[in-house]
Amino acid sequence: FGTRAEASAQTFGLTPAVTLSVTKKPGENAIDVANQVQARIAQLKGVMIPPDVTLTVTRNYGETANQKAEQLIQKLLFATASVVLLVLIALGRREAVIVGLAVVLTLAATLFASWAYGFTINRVSLFALIFSIGILVDDAIVVVENIHRHQQLFPHKTLREIIPGAVDEVGGPTILATLTVIAALLPMAFVSGLMGPYMSPIPINASMGMLISLAIAFVVTPWMAAKWMRQQPSAYAPHASHGSAGPTRVTRFFGFLFYPFLRAPAARLNRWLLTVAIFVLIGLSVLLPVKGWVVLKMLPFDNKSEFQVILDMPQGTRLEKTDRVLREMAQALAALPEVQDLQVYVGTAAPINFNGLVRQYNWREGPHLGDIQVNLVDKSLREDQSHAIALRARPLVQAVAQKYAGRVKVVEVPPGPPVLSPIVAEIYGPTDEGRRAVARSVREALAQTPGIVDLDDSTVALAPKKILLVDRRKASLMGVSQQEIVSALRAGLSGAVPAYLHDASKYPAGVVLRLPEGRQQSLADLLSLPVRTGQRELRPLSEFVQVVDAQREQVRYRKNLLPVTYVVADVAGENDSPLYGLFAARPAILALKDPEGGSLEERFITPPEDPYRGFSLKWDGESQVTYETFRDMGAAYAVGLVLIYLLVVAQFGSYLTPLIIMAPIPLTVIGVMPGHALFDAQFTATSMIGMIALAGIIVRNSILLVDFIQLQLAQGVAFSEAVVTSAATRAQPILLTALAAMIGAFFILDDPIFNGLALSLIFGILVSTLLTLVVIPLMYYAAYRQSYEAKGGDGAMPLSPVHTS
Repeated sequence: FGTRAEASAQTFGLTPAVTLSVTKKPGENAIDVANQVQARIAQLKGVMIPPDVTLTVTRNYGETANQKAEQLIQKLLFATASVVLLVLIALGRREAVIVGLAVVLTLAATLFASWAYGFTINRVSLFALIFSIGILVDDAIVVVENIHRHQQLFPHKTLREIIPGAVDEVGGPTILATLTVIAALLPMAFVSGLMGPYMSPIPINASMGMLISLAIAFVVTPWMAAKWMRQQPSAYAPHASHGSAGPTRVTRFFGFLFYPFLRAPAARLNRWLLTVAIFVLIGLSVLLPVKGWVVLKMLPFDNKSEFQVILDMPQGTRLEKTDRVLREMAQALAALPEVQDLQVYVGTAAPINFNGLVRQYNWREGPHLGDIQVNLVDKSLREDQSHAIALRARPLVQAVAQKYAGRVKVVEVPPGPPVLSPIVAEIYGPTDEGRRAVARSVREALAQTPGIVDLDDSTVALAPKKILLVDRRKASLMGVSQQEIVSALRAGLSGAVPAYLHDASKYPAGVVLRLPEGRQQSLADLLSLPVRTGQRELRPLSEFVQVVDAQREQVRYRKNLLPVTYVVADVAGENDSPLYGLFAARPAILALKDPEGGSLEERFITPPEDPYRGFSLKWDGESQVTYETFRDMGAAYAVGLVLIYLLVVAQFGSYLTPLIIMAPIPLTVIGVMPGHALFDAQFTATSMIGMIALAGIIVRNSILLVDFIQLQLAQGVAFSEAVVTSAATRAQPILLTALAAMIGAFFILDDPIFNGLALSLIFGILVSTLLTLVVIPLMYYAAYRQSYEAKGGDGAMPLSPVHTS
């Protein structure tokens, strides 16, 4: 409850305060509610709020939500404009206008569909739209580019004659490519747990947008092209028989590029060497996370405007001492230049926040408990992110806590689902004492692991307890009731009100009598308080009570009706991923013996089936959420690949061709992992979303290439020439769609949470697109060359039906 008067001031004035927490109703707009509350406060100032009362807004999530929404809407507009500019440079002014209108229509229809589905405009849904910009524009780009290409191939034809054939030529592969992207994304909507609702706007919004963009590309885009595009002179040199050759320089470039693998004397050996090189690159990329050069984590820390300091003093600590420790911590935190203000709560809980939902901070009440809410200045006014500031704050408060034998944690707002703690060890066993002994050993092992901080457990520290037993016989003989004895003890500690002071105020003021704070610590002083006997004599309490020494009771926890003891910890330092801290501590923990001399059973997924036959440890916390999320996302990835395979089989009528088309999917690893290593970024759940999306995006390019090869073969082109021509002709739409998707990802590159998604898309698309233009035609050539030659080179492909236009 202190505020900084000036930004440069280094001292905080601590003043008594009352915190009022306002929560919105479900379905209401947080921004509107916050604005209305502030407007109402302004009306009440000077009326119901006295002029000498200072009111400070310490947390306004409506304001932060509004700032993020405005920033993301700006990024959405910039991403759209950038994609339109790309088409302008590559194809022309009129084509750019057509693509731009198609994008605007698609986004408007997608927003309406998202609203109808029940989504709100929030950070994740807006990120879904920005992420989708690159793939929503693909259909329109492919259609417009092919119309543009047919204009140059057939300059003597009118647009009305060109458009049906141009759209039909790319219609089949475009529909199939759109369905493959949806097949890759949509299974992510079924991720379970707390991450499910968090992630669902991304696959659902993107899938709805893809369907809408497909309809607009086939209905609105050709109509706009017929109205606005102009006849252009041919810049191509059409083939005499099929009119499909690409630009001379592009064709020559790809002919030179493919020569060592198609016509050179050692072409077969070169293709094998290329295959080996690709597998080596994939292996080296997979090695990056194995060696720790790319850190695996659930979600990275976001740049928040707050963090919390949780203090647990020893049992029996008086409220006044806890208050003194918290005030000293507050002064230490005030030295941080990024701290704007803070609130100190002693003996009671702060208003519950997102993190406290699972950790149940709202139940923290007692004289030995307290916490500090630390609010930071706006992120635009500080260089460091909130996580870096929290790391600097931890040693400051730990030094104070250690001086008074307290335990302190620096708690940050979780970027994803809240958990009890990043590292949680659940100890199961048949006896309470045995579980506590194992918990102590596990805690010691974690304490010896570098990088692990904020250790704690659910046991109550051993503390003496004095029990006052009333000597009922003696008290009865002396005419003293038990109620009188209890009242005297309560008066000494908490105070009693024997009389009221009536002055000019409306309500009388109570006269409180109690022992001074210094004497409340002494049991002898407390028992010296007198009570009046039946003979009207004053006798000390010590004559009527007996002091018995005991220990404070332990709290018993149960999970799924099983008795459990918790050990919790956090990680800090260069590697803030709890997974690495957990696995670093495992060797020491697995070497532990249980109280019965047996080995400690370790479990990661499910609790022990029979916890009464021995002692076991189950890992929970962020590791459990990470496992569940990546398990579900991995299953979604696998389902998406199966769906993509079935769709391609249905289109091409072959079991081998779909494998060739899906071959670039593993190539995305060559870009994704080195991209994360290059930016020193963690591979997170959002990075995995990017990899899943890449499966559908990259398959689109393969479909365009294979479909055009088959089209060339149906028109009688030689196999090797069809391979070169397919890459030369489809290079422009493939590169345009790839650049569009990368541009959309560039605008979310600076976000701490979705940075992994952006890196996966940018580097995955960059590397796999370049490799796809070479690998897919070569794989198709290697797979079907012998069948083609066996048929006399007439273009008939016995293993794969030919798409004709």
